[in-house]
Amino acid sequence: MHSYFDIETLAASRWRNGGGTTREIASQAAGTDDFGWRASIADIDRDGPFSPFPGVDRTLTLLAGDGVVLSCPGEIDRLAARVGEPVRFSGDLALTAELPGGSCRVLNIMVRRGHWTARVDRVDGPVAPAVGHAGVLYVLRGRWQAGAGGRFLRSGQGVWWSGGEDVSGESVTPLSPDAAALWADVARVD
Repeated sequence: MHSYFDIETLAASRWRNGGGTTREIASQAAGTDDFGWRASIADIDRDGPFSPFPGVDRTLTLLAGDGVVLSCPGEIDRLAARVGEPVRFSGDLALTAELPGGSCRVLNIMVRRGHWTARVDRVDGPVAPAVGHAGVLYVLRGRWQAGAGGRFLRSGQGVWWSGGEDVSGESVTPLSPDAAALWADVARVD
């Protein structure tokens, strides 16, 4: 069974360094720092350090704004500049974020390395979670429908699955020709 979310109704928590806010969509082992996987929306307000997450693999995808440059001398220097284009990196790195065009909003998927994996793709067709997989679908644009006869979704809304339930008939389908979404497929490592 999927759960709905709307970015406008998710509670925002200020970052410890004051550089932004996070709105948690879902977390396996909810409310703990020792999560298995976590999905959130982050509003990055200014240049500055990213908090390290040792043992965690991260995927950041730009949702709004002119982009963010992630850098760690000698390790990484990547620009997330296109909406809907995922950037993967290790949470072990001491990263600095620069915002060349001002504040931005990102989808942040984090998985505990060795226990979970995640793949984030931009999609414009029907999506159905695999049996046993968790996942998050975030609508970028257009109209979507969650399940047969289910709720209609628009930009900034979506659904998520925990991975432990029966997902038969749980597909999310685009309803408009301009429909686009981000699909984060999260799987347990055996």
